[in-house]
Amino acid sequence: MDPKVSIIMGSTSDLPVMEAAAKFLNEMKIPFEMNALSAHRTPEKVESFAKNAYSRGIRVIIAAAGMAAHLPGVIASMTPLPVIGVPIKSSLDGMDALLAIVQMPPGIPVATVSINGAQNAAILAAEILAVGDDELHQKMVNFKEDLKTKIIKANEELAAVKFEFKVG
Repeated sequence: MDPKVSIIMGSTSDLPVMEAAAKFLNEMKIPFEMNALSAHRTPEKVESFAKNAYSRGIRVIIAAAGMAAHLPGVIASMTPLPVIGVPIKSSLDGMDALLAIVQMPPGIPVATVSINGAQNAAILAAEILAVGDDELHQKMVNFKEDLKTKIIKANEELAAVKFEFKVG
């Protein structure tokens, strides 16, 4: 089994956030890999990874970084694969990372999810892969339907909550 998605984090301290991405990909049965690479401490390894990802079968990269958050953009500058950035809340409530990932120059796009939004990054990766995979497309349709069902059920449960001045 060869990985289709690569989850890259700047440090293993990002793992508690990035586990949400791994769990979703695992649930969808999408083969993935996880690695810690630093744009600042191991730039040559980042370059080798980015330039060889496609030939290894990787089709989407999820890159997480906090603070200066250069990792997603550096990877995106070296590969034509889609890169999804996950800003990690490590300082300034994650706003520094969010802005660093979002503010990419023309020609180097990085799709960016919310601060600590690893699960959404994995969902977006699955949706990208599903464009060419009917089975995965159906899994994503089912996933979205399940979300709808959960909200309908939650609203029904909310209707049963009683307060003296609650109307309806």
